[in-house]
Amino acid sequence: MKFFANLDEINTNSQCLFNLEEIEQALNIMVQKITEDMADKRPVVIGVMRGALAMLGYMLPRLAFYLEVDYVHASRYQKQLIPGELLWLHEPHIPLAGRCVLLVDDILDQGVTLKAISEKCYALGATEVKIAVLCKKHIQNFTPAIAADYTALDVPDAYIFGYGMDYEGGWRNAPGIYKLIN
Repeated sequence: MKFFANLDEINTNSQCLFNLEEIEQALNIMVQKITEDMADKRPVVIGVMRGALAMLGYMLPRLAFYLEVDYVHASRYQKQLIPGELLWLHEPHIPLAGRCVLLVDDILDQGVTLKAISEKCYALGATEVKIAVLCKKHIQNFTPAIAADYTALDVPDAYIFGYGMDYEGGWRNAPGIYKLIN
């Protein structure tokens, strides 16, 4: 992979799929659906680090109901482009017994990590686990290990980065969602 030092290099080597305005419009629709479904459930919202940071930062102030926030850090990528073994760096600390959980993640592709996190939440006593993702990757002739209950945007089967999703560990701050083309 090539190192991108600035946004001009990103724009030369990738295609912007969604700009910030389009992302926020899609997240607003997701927030409305989550509010309709969860406003009376006092959920624990768990961000999957680090990809969910941008999405959580936008969503949390717009979820106008009681909730608690926690995070997990489990990764199969560790700054690599291909997945490996699941590595748990942080498990939830808020007790989940008898609680509804909303897992928030940046992208659903194969679904292996989200499935493992969902199973961990149930093992910790959660009564219901819902999944919200910023992007769902469409991989031809492939069904993910788990489905998302809420999806803001659909993306193609390509290397995707920006708005929380990394390019070799960086550019999570890219001002949009990009598809690598070179």
